[in-house]
Amino acid sequence: MRVYFTRHGESYANTLGEMSARGLKHPLTPVGRQQALALAERLRPSKINRIFSSPILRAIETSVLIANELGIEYEVSDALREYDVGILEGQAGPEAWHQWQMVFDAWTVEGDYTVKHEGGESFLDIRRRFVPFVNGLVQQSTGIGENILCVGHGGLYWMMLPEVLANVGTEDIRRLGGFANTGVVVAEERDGQLVCVEWNGASYSQESTTGSRGS
Repeated sequence: MRVYFTRHGESYANTLGEMSARGLKHPLTPVGRQQALALAERLRPSKINRIFSSPILRAIETSVLIANELGIEYEVSDALREYDVGILEGQAGPEAWHQWQMVFDAWTVEGDYTVKHEGGESFLDIRRRFVPFVNGLVQQSTGIGENILCVGHGGLYWMMLPEVLANVGTEDIRRLGGFANTGVVVAEERDGQLVCVEWNGASYSQESTTGSRGS
């Protein structure tokens, strides 16, 4: 079994620098649509069996384009939506992003997983929806030949992949530069856990378990 974690194509939220973690406001840009189609071609040899998408518009559009190209259905899962930034939703500009950075640093540097923006999600809230979903994919796997694509978001993956990939930690993600639009992280099921084997087209062989943070 392999799970392919990809970020959506470029959206208007990206080009506007606007925080967008809810609903159907920001579609893909023309560049984003081309990125999604190119990703479908890159994934064609992988023989994807199932696609799961975040419910946010830019991820759904990415999933639809890929699903149409590959001739398979897609399913929407709330587990894959971007984490909610509460009162910062729809904001842009230096002050808003400074406030965003403060919570990001609290989670990734200080290890305070209860902090959140007013009306938004804490790290623990995100983990409660994402980790059981991914664990369920592994537990329900039919084994060799099952290849699942998850279409989600950069912030979500930065926080949560260290929670589900045995050989990836937050510092590894920082070192690798995060998640570009339609970048792909490939994980393989081994002895009941997911192990990263490829990061944005490059082989990944980190052996140490640097993720797996406590509650």
